[in-house]
Amino acid sequence: MTENTAARKRSDVRPPGLNADEPTTLLTFLDYLREAVILKTDGLSDEDARRPGVASGTSLLWLVRHLTAVELNWFLWAYRGDDVELWDDDAPSPGDETVAGSVAAYRAAVARANEVIAAAAGHLDRPGVRSLRPDGEAPSMRWLLVHMIEETGRHAGHADIIREQLDGRVGR
Repeated sequence: MTENTAARKRSDVRPPGLNADEPTTLLTFLDYLREAVILKTDGLSDEDARRPGVASGTSLLWLVRHLTAVELNWFLWAYRGDDVELWDDDAPSPGDETVAGSVAAYRAAVARANEVIAAAAGHLDRPGVRSLRPDGEAPSMRWLLVHMIEETGRHAGHADIIREQLDGRVGR
């Protein structure tokens, strides 16, 4: 490994070690993945974070914006039933979007989602108010937490690849 490659590598942050109840375990893994996505923006300029890493136009800021909307749509609109319009989870990133602003919005969405999760503590089987799914069946909090782990994990992998393409930085 060259000195330059070693400088770009970052030690990997391992998944949390935890022997706890189901709700705590699910939320701990979800929070771990949320933070992994945020860390992919660390040290990037706004311009680089907006730069698409693949032909579809996906950038790190688009991923953060998408996950922000997904968190709000599933936890607030669907599960809790807040009377708000759905957030557009496919909206393109605006040209003036910043890393700081995007990460702050994501952290705020996560905090709001975690309030909903905390209110459902001990009731993982309880369905939410409505669904984003075409079948219309409102999912349980258990399903929603597992889905968000899957969704966030998939996009964390995308973020890994995009960040490596931008500057060679690897690891969580």
